[in-house]
Amino acid sequence: MRTVLCFGDSNTHGQIPGRGPLDRFARTTRWPGVMAESLGPGWHIIEEGLSGRTTVRDDPIEGEHKNGRRYLTPCLQSHAPIDVIILMLGTNDLKRRFFQTASEVAMGIGCLIYDIKELSPGPNGHVPEILVVAPPPMLDDLKEWSGVFEGASAASQQLALEFEIQADSKEVHFFDATSVCACDPADGFHLSAEAHRALGLALAVEVAGIGWAET
Repeated sequence: MRTVLCFGDSNTHGQIPGRGPLDRFARTTRWPGVMAESLGPGWHIIEEGLSGRTTVRDDPIEGEHKNGRRYLTPCLQSHAPIDVIILMLGTNDLKRRFFQTASEVAMGIGCLIYDIKELSPGPNGHVPEILVVAPPPMLDDLKEWSGVFEGASAASQQLALEFEIQADSKEVHFFDATSVCACDPADGFHLSAEAHRALGLALAVEVAGIGWAET
């Protein structure tokens, strides 16, 4: 059985657009659940989504536990061995209080890739397959979140390019979520149920298509 860890933020957690962080789509609606159903019984899918999670940044308002890098290592050790790790983060790094460019957010993704390779939590102590997913760009109208994400919409348009550059340089897999889905107008940065389904099905194809080495 193959194990896939889905490490992300509220769009992995399944937060319903226009609602609060405790308002969550059902397990079978969220993209990891859709992916699990598509891949079938030979796969174990682990959901690790946290609303507000950043790549490598402590949040001065929501807390240092939102820093993805702080939790990644114990998470990997807890679930090892892991065959595939999907990283879909970056949206929260664009909050006004962090004042980060798209290239700096991509560097955060690069740090997570480095940490995974250093730990090597794959089968027999090997490096697992890593798939970096660029989230779809935020919409211009972010409703009540416009102050928190001031200027973020333009920067989010550049995330896919910068993430792909990082993925190529680190020799890991890359997928641009924009190719199959978009953010929901209800709040401008979360995914609808339809978007979750499209993304889950697409990522199932990506994961199943990885050329597996014998380990």
